[in-house]
Amino acid sequence: MPRQPRIRPSPPLLFLYKEIIQRDLPWLDGVVRPKRPARLPVVLTEGEVRALLARLEGTRWLIVSMLYGTGMRLLECLRLRVKDVDFEMRQITIREGKGQEFVRA
Repeated sequence: MPRQPRIRPSPPLLFLYKEIIQRDLPWLDGVVRPKRPARLPVVLTEGEVRALLARLEGTRWLIVSMLYGTGMRLLECLRLRVKDVDFEMRQITIREGKGQEFVRA
């Protein structure tokens, strides 16, 4: 029966044993940390986006259109106020975005 690799302890735990407690853990030599699978973002085709927008109306259509057209996050879009949209300059002011940054898009 083949041995299954165990999860390797985290670096802080290794530091604790090796540097603070000063105890060697020889059983760790054969332990391997499993690799996480790569996660690819889900991207819709232009046709899929058109079909999605065709099924929406009103406020939901507006929100989804803004998310798709500007790249904003959902909460950024929901926090928009009328004064955040500048039609003359063709820009949107995003307040309290990710990282609490102030962005003009």
